[in-house]
Amino acid sequence: MSLIHGLYAITPDCADTADLLYRARQALAGGVQVLQYRNKIVDAALQREQALALRSLTREFGALFIVNDDAQLAAEVDADGVHLGADDGEIAAARARLGPGKLIGVSCYNRAALARQAVADGADYVAFGAFFPSGVKPEAVRATPELLQQDYGVPVVAIGGITAENGGQLVAAGADALAVISAVFVADDVAGAAKQFSTLFSKA
Repeated sequence: MSLIHGLYAITPDCADTADLLYRARQALAGGVQVLQYRNKIVDAALQREQALALRSLTREFGALFIVNDDAQLAAEVDADGVHLGADDGEIAAARARLGPGKLIGVSCYNRAALARQAVADGADYVAFGAFFPSGVKPEAVRATPELLQQDYGVPVVAIGGITAENGGQLVAAGADALAVISAVFVADDVAGAAKQFSTLFSKA
């Protein structure tokens, strides 16, 4: 379970649970290896409902399920782990809440030193980005492929404006996984879009 690899899909903001689950199922059918639940527009009760449903769906497909920001919610729904940003609390606190068998990922933006500290503090994977202009986070700092060429001792995830056309260069640079929202979930053919990304890893 410790290996983060392949297409790492992050759910879009969506209040329509049926639509979210439909698109998530299509993405998983297309080859998503890791699904992160991220929803900034719904209340806590609906977040829990959606997270529980997605937890069940990822088990059906044998994919990892990660909850964004919220270690408590991750624990409540028995997610495989949590992903922490700069303002989401300490790794040690998340570990205490989730236990030793769960994954903790950390956003490290464009800072290799932050990644090394996160690993020293117990992170199971680190994420860098944005590598390209992002419609979801247009103000995000920009990262360079050189960050992916270093050995951090844990899997490395690339995020930010990634498409099937530009993602290959990040895999070639050393990304173990590509984190994507819009290029998968906003596509007319969600499963087909996911398959395009999965192909990038079969070529690596």
